Order: sequence, then C-alpha cells, then structure tokens
Amino acid sequence: MKIAGLDIGTTGCKLTVFDETGKELDKSYRDYPVKRDVSGHEIDVSSLMNSVYAVTGAMASKYPDIAGIGVTSFGESFVMTDDEGTPLAPVMLYTDPRGRKECEWLADRLGEEKIAGITGVAPNETYSLPKILWRKKNDPEVFRKTKHIFLMEDYVVFSLTGNARIDYSLAARSMAFDINTLDWSSEILDTAGIDRSLLSEPVPTGSDAGVITAGTAEKTGLSEGTHIISISHDQVAACIGAGAFDGSIAVDGAGTVQCLTPIFDEMPDSEKMMPGKYVIVPYVIPGKYVTYAFSYTGGALMQWCTGNLAKKEAEDCFGSGISVNEYLERQYADNRRSQGLDPEGPSGMLTLPHFAGAATPYMDTGSRGAILGLTTDSKVCDIYRSCMEGITYEMYLNYRNVVSAGAKPEMIHATGGGAHSAVWMQMKADMLGLPVTALKTVDAGTAGSAMLTGIATGVFSDLKHAASKMVDKTKVYHPRSGYHDKYMKAYERYEKLYTAVRGLV
Repeated sequence: MKIAGLDIGTTGCKLTVFDETGKELDKSYRDYPVKRDVSGHEIDVSSLMNSVYAVTGAMASKYPDIAGIGVTSFGESFVMTDDEGTPLAPVMLYTDPRGRKECEWLADRLGEEKIAGITGVAPNETYSLPKILWRKKNDPEVFRKTKHIFLMEDYVVFSLTGNARIDYSLAARSMAFDINTLDWSSEILDTAGIDRSLLSEPVPTGSDAGVITAGTAEKTGLSEGTHIISISHDQVAACIGAGAFDGSIAVDGAGTVQCLTPIFDEMPDSEKMMPGKYVIVPYVIPGKYVTYAFSYTGGALMQWCTGNLAKKEAEDCFGSGISVNEYLERQYADNRRSQGLDPEGPSGMLTLPHFAGAATPYMDTGSRGAILGLTTDSKVCDIYRSCMEGITYEMYLNYRNVVSAGAKPEMIHATGGGAHSAVWMQMKADMLGLPVTALKTVDAGTAGSAMLTGIATGVFSDLKHAASKMVDKTKVYHPRSGYHDKYMKAYERYEKLYTAVRGLV
C-alpha cells in the first residue's frame, strides 16, 4: 500500500509517493503558467488541473496501489465555477491588486477589530472575500452564473471526488471563516451579500473527502477505491511534516519564503496579534492554533545573491562537490580569519531583506531592500553573509513579536533547503537563543500531507506514530550565549533600518 501527498503551489504542483513505512519512493512535478500584469494576477485553473492529472497519472502508472492522496495548497486564491465545476473566470491569486476598495468597504461596515476577532485575520485585500466582492461588482454576469466558489484545495478535491470539502486552515485564509465556531461566518457573508451555499463544507484538517470518481480513475489510472484527503493550507501541512504538535516547538520553513510557524496551545488574543498582522489559524489538533511570521525573501534572497553576484564563485567551485552557497560561507570564514576577525559573529553590514516587499509585521508591499556598510573592500561573500544575517534579524523581529503575543517555543524545527546550511542553522540558534533542530525533509508540506493521508487510510495510528516514521532529525544546533549577545548589539541597529529606509523608497 502506498500513500501520497499532492502539493498545489502557485506555479506548479507536485505529487510525492511514500510506502507504508514512511519512506519516500518517488515524485512528479508539473508547472503551469501564471499571468501577472498591472491589472491582475491570475492562473488558468484548467492548466492547473491538467498538471494535477499529469503528475497523478505519472505516479499511478508506477505505483498502482496508492491508497490515498492528501491535497494541500497555497491559500487565499479562488475560482468561480458552474454547478459541474467548470471555471467561469481565471483564478484570482492572493497577490492580485484588486479588492482593496472592497476590503475597505467591509472594514467600514463591520470594523477591523470585529473582523479580526471572528476570522483571525486583519482585513486585507490579500484574502479571498474582498476579491470575490470585486468579481461580484465588476463581473456581474460571471457572478450570476456562479454555483461554487472554491479555493485551490477544495477545487482539486471536488474535481477528483465530486465532493466540495475545505479544511479549517484553508477556509481561514478567506476572511469569511469563523475560527471560533469553525464554520462560515453568517454575519460577514450576509454583510458581503455572499450566499454560503456557494462555499465548500468546512471539515477538520485531514478529513477523508471520499473516493475518486470513475472519470478521475480513467484520466489518471488510479484505482477507483483511491481516497482523497482534505489536508490543509500548505504552511499547516509543513508544520505537521516537521513534527510540531504543541507550543513547545515552532517550525522554521527555510525555503523560498522564510516562515516561522509557532503553535499556540490555546486561542491567542486577536488584539495582541493584529498590530503585527499575525493571523490565527486552527491547527490539526483541536484547540491548538498556529500563526505565520514570515519574510517574502528567505531562500529567494540567497538565490538572488548567488545568481546575480556570485557567477565567478559558481565557476570557481564547479566540479568541487560543494554548492556555491557553501563555497561563499567558507570564503567568508577564511577571509575573516586572515584579518584576525571572528568568522562566526556579526559581519558589521546590515541588509534589509525586503527585496520583494515586507511581510509581517509590516505587510508593506512598497518596502524595498537595502544593503548598508559596503566598502571598496567588500566581497561577494560579505554581501552573502549579510543577506543571511538580514533574513535572520527579520526572523528574530517576528519571533519577539509572537512571543509577546503568547507563543512559548522551546525548540525550533527547521525544514527546507536552508536547513542544510550548518552556518545558517547555528546563526538562527544563536540569534533566537533557542536550539534549532535541522530536519532531513526538505519538502515538509508533502510529508505532512502524506502523514495525515496515512492516518486516514489506516497506515498510521495517529500523529505520533506518523511522525516516528516520517520526521527525520539530522542535527541540533544549540545557542551560544556569547554570540547571542553580539547579535543583539547588531540587532539594535537593525530594528531601526526599516523606518530609516522606508521614507526614501
């Protein structure tokens, strides 16, 4: 028996197959085009589903005994369809600029504090509801024909099974879901003039949505008895895949986006969360919640640095068996030693990592990146190190805020490509003052999806059992007090950087 996790991303989808012991066997990936211009950011959902069928078919042909597939997806973005699920308009992505006026209108009618208290999110056009209202106002013919409004997880689940199910965590990205009652908010939907019958049925994270249709079996080659599981928003799936199940562990997603996901063992106070734009999301364990403290440029900034500034260094290390990232880390340390300087402490430079705008606690898409402290002696490895520090300073800023709001992590579990950098992991441990456990799993989202799929299909008895099979720890990095103090002195300068730079860009 095999289990699988299907991760629906913004630009592509991936299906990863595991055996009953939790061992990863294989994966298939397909991308799809995203249209971005000044007027809108959209995806053709038909292209998305064609990619879903392609990756599923590729794996089903090799592993005909797949018992279940768990579906996780990116958030907020939605599609309007007819009764059969045929799309009536493109998917409006979360980055789409439309919906700001509609969001302001809702906030004026209900009040920002009330909306946040109901939904766990401060009003923002990022979320689904303001964009749904934009479509209603500006595309009335499409809205008149609409019989379903899906986010991506429940659209894929509906397409595969014919059942409209959305898990609590993804529903919470809509700005229309009541995190207190775990149901759609009648007050918000009535104010917006949206019929709740258009929306999928909210279900607990990891719920079995049923078996695939005969049509899906024919398109993919899957057995007609294959179960589809409604998993979650992708960040929740990654938290599960990192083996974090209570407030003592927070998850560091060191991928393209740098995301810190702490767990709250009880409902946090929305008034403490709102100033930093921190959301409250129901977790897989009833009564527990997570939030997302993130920077748009984590690994993306490091990739910018290596791809644009370190071309010669990439050539120099080609064929050496080490990546350009490790090469720059070593070069920085060697240069510092040759100058009689500490190779592991703060570099002295400051980088504001807002190269794609600022996420929490600012949510300021107009902010821009900056590198301060450059001299004629500065080398690419110095800039690389400063970018790494800037991402981590931003992480510490968010960490401090969520702790003030009630989070109490004692350990960090790190996933993603960044977790393979011993230098970066030690930096994070030193700066946060917490031990950081690097996990072998790079793609915690598909692992978390497969863990819940394994529970739903009887492969695993519970989360603890699933984690024992699928969460593989590699090394624990312990904080060093002397280095923590050094970083805190540098951080005193860093926390003034956003205000200093913002007025100039």
